[in-house]
Amino acid sequence: MAATRDTHAVTIAGLDRELPLFEVRPGLRIAVLNILGDVALVRAAAAALADRLAGTAFDAIVTPETKSVPLAHELAAATDRPYAVLRKSYKTYMGDALALQTESITTGVEQHLYLDEKDAALVRGRPVLLLDDVVSTGSTLQGMRQLMRRAGADIAAVAAIATEGEPGDWRDVVALTHLPLFLDT
Repeated sequence: MAATRDTHAVTIAGLDRELPLFEVRPGLRIAVLNILGDVALVRAAAAALADRLAGTAFDAIVTPETKSVPLAHELAAATDRPYAVLRKSYKTYMGDALALQTESITTGVEQHLYLDEKDAALVRGRPVLLLDDVVSTGSTLQGMRQLMRRAGADIAAVAAIATEGEPGDWRDVVALTHLPLFLDT
């Protein structure tokens, strides 16, 4: 029998979801937004972000793997732009990839981000949109920014389905909702 888990109710692009709360370190829980397999939410969120980004000039979308890839695909289709995925492991077919280390709140360990040779050529000298499912600590976003600078891309905007933590930290992120942190006392 599965244990009962606390949840956080949220409405995103007109759709209601109950996000499960998971402890990421002692005394801190987060509402986990996992869009993988939620086709309706991915499509609605991509359409809502496309509307909010209508006045933003960007030539390509850049996203980290894995959870935000379906969002990037839908947003690319909605805006008729290509997208690049920053991989978390290197494969030989990626050629002369740019690499960076960062840390994620959801894993609590260092992770790598790789921009493959093909995608580096796609973003070089072009305005790009950085896209993630949730921006929380900003470590992945900082890594994405650093890789784009190294690749010679210009960052036109940053977008996400949700921001998390202190709302004032993410004024520059185009987001559909904000998720609080749950501190156990």
